[in-house]
Amino acid sequence: MDRSTKVPLRTGRAMPLIGLGTWKLDKDTAEKIELAIEEGYTMIDTSGDYDTQPGIAEGLRHAGVTRGDIFIVTKVEETEDALESAKRNVGQLDIGHADLILIHRPPQYGAGEPLWEGLQRARDEGITRDIGVSNYSVEQLEALMETSGEVPVVNQIEWSPFGFSDEMLEFCKRHGIVVQAYSPLTRGEQLGDARLATLARAYGKSPAQMILRWNLQRGTIPLPKAARRVHRRENLAVFDFEISQRDMDVIDGFNRHYSALGELQYV
Repeated sequence: MDRSTKVPLRTGRAMPLIGLGTWKLDKDTAEKIELAIEEGYTMIDTSGDYDTQPGIAEGLRHAGVTRGDIFIVTKVEETEDALESAKRNVGQLDIGHADLILIHRPPQYGAGEPLWEGLQRARDEGITRDIGVSNYSVEQLEALMETSGEVPVVNQIEWSPFGFSDEMLEFCKRHGIVVQAYSPLTRGEQLGDARLATLARAYGKSPAQMILRWNLQRGTIPLPKAARRVHRRENLAVFDFEISQRDMDVIDGFNRHYSALGELQYV
């Protein structure tokens, strides 16, 4: 496993092992995206409600990146017309097509079948290559799959050693759904955990690097946000070590269904 390794999707395409989250990265977005690409990021995660898409478009232009070398994830909101939102997002990003578009969260009632139909149309029209969901529970995934007959390629959920679900990961693996982990670093709130710090020192790594490596070894795709260059570089420097199985088990034991947002949406 190295930075160039790709994760296969059930559709036959593939995505990078790690991406850059852009929630609240709305200040100097273009400059940060340009630098991130220079530093080695090949996947950018955004959404129509992040207010970062025009800046991402500018950053991509300035970086001069080839479209096929960058993987772009965006999302439609549960209150929107999914097809129109997908078109708008891709237009703001100025990328011709998205690699992956997700339903940002399930609607208040049901599993979002009309939203899913809109994303299916967006894919059929070439607006996106693949489609998936975010913040869905196992029950909601099952309902969507049953009614549509199609399995999402991704479920993007809040996921860290302090808050995760083995049931969710096992379900997704069984059905060929990739778990993308947003807020994998708990928005910084748990990086001072003494147990994590002790393990990090033993590996000569930072607590953040330990968490990201834990994600990779569990088969989940972390999307850490990092506004500062030092943190972006640190987050990519996780391919030169491996956490032992014993220590992976220790880190698994940190789980208490913690959420930096208040609650895990899928538990």
